[in-house]
Amino acid sequence: MTLDGRRLAPVLLYPFALALSLTGCGPAGAPGGAPGASGAPPEVGVVTIAARPTTLVTELPGRTSPYRIAEVRPQVGGIIEARLFEEGGDVTAGQVLYQLDAALYQAAYDSAEAALARSRAALERARLKAARYADLLTADAVSQEDHDDAQAALKEAIATVAVDEAALATARINLAYTRVTSPIDGRVGRSVVTQGALVTANQSLALVTVRQLDPIYVDITQSSAQLLRLRQALDDGRLSRPEGEQPRVRLILEDGSEYPLAGRLAFSEVTVDPGTGAVTMRATFPNPDHLLLPGMFVRALVEEGVREQAILVPQQGVRHDRRGLPTALVVDAAGQVVKRTLTVDRAIDGQWLIDAGLENGDRVIVEGVQKARAGAEVRAVEIDSPAPAGD
Repeated sequence: MTLDGRRLAPVLLYPFALALSLTGCGPAGAPGGAPGASGAPPEVGVVTIAARPTTLVTELPGRTSPYRIAEVRPQVGGIIEARLFEEGGDVTAGQVLYQLDAALYQAAYDSAEAALARSRAALERARLKAARYADLLTADAVSQEDHDDAQAALKEAIATVAVDEAALATARINLAYTRVTSPIDGRVGRSVVTQGALVTANQSLALVTVRQLDPIYVDITQSSAQLLRLRQALDDGRLSRPEGEQPRVRLILEDGSEYPLAGRLAFSEVTVDPGTGAVTMRATFPNPDHLLLPGMFVRALVEEGVREQAILVPQQGVRHDRRGLPTALVVDAAGQVVKRTLTVDRAIDGQWLIDAGLENGDRVIVEGVQKARAGAEVRAVEIDSPAPAGD
């Protein structure tokens, strides 16, 4: 039993000796003796920055409002005989909407017309008499007093005719006011009165409201801070805008779809709302199909201007450090990684617009960032970059 144990011991120790000898024969310089470690730099995907003109757009909330609005009220009192329009339909300027009972106004017009005819006849008689007295005065056939009375009567008759002409014009206007018309082209709303209702002149309650919807206004609110930054960018040349041309505006509707027609910014308020710190701007949009209705909430995409040398980098190439500052890893000409701290303006179609920190021609790491460290050597492989907005 002892003899067999001595014979088995070398056999059991042989595999351990062989393993130790193989370990000692590994390639020199391999860490931990691991076979096949070549030490090649890691491969990363980069995008080469190419500055190009880019149109900058800001998204702002807005609400639609009619281009023109008219609240129709009667200018004379009376009973409504007929409503002459379809609610919700389109009307034109001057179209009759309501017909009032015109009997009293027609009678007043006829009376004024008759009074004018009477005063004109009296004027003709006074003119003839004044002419005869003028001839008789030269022949000393009438006294100077009679002549003067005839001239005064003539002037009085002329004044009476003028008064009656004004009365007839007033009666004609009041008679015309019995036909209540639309002052503008537009779409008419719901009528608040029916046939047989009594209305009064210049009453506070409007009979109906007419709104012009083509074109249509969109009122946009922008913070005063945004407005100041935009003006500074235009003043120092970072943004350019064609002279005399108002910025173009596009709309995103409530369902997320884009309105097919573009508008133009019309004007901006000259005061800031002290409650909200916002400035109201107004844009004008064509609305031939009446797709936009008053009161709709929309998002307006306002073109601020063109940045001629915009630096855009894919968002996956920008990270934030422990202080929250945006950074990017750049591969320099020697193939080494350099960390850059950035100043970011805004996001544009999946890319960041960079104000500072990157230059034209920089190679930014967008893939394999976890394999790259500042100061390390890497092998850069160019990958496709999405085109900036506005191309």
